[in-house]
Amino acid sequence: MAKKMKTKRAAAKRFKVTATGKIKYKKSHLRHLLSNKSKSAKKDKNEPGYVNPADYHNAISCIPYLR
Repeated sequence: MAKKMKTKRAAAKRFKVTATGKIKYKKSHLRHLLSNKSKSAKKDKNEPGYVNPADYHNAISCIPYLR
């Protein structure tokens, strides 16, 4: 009998899997000290980030049941 893989809870809270299979996450540096950042930098940080294809396998291994 095969054991179930455990999900890394930290990764499960940070990543979501889209309908096309991409892994989406929220970008960092948008919590405080926002007056020093330019408007364009804040707008870029507000859009979701997607995991690089080179790191895709590592991210999927952390969240096996979110696919």
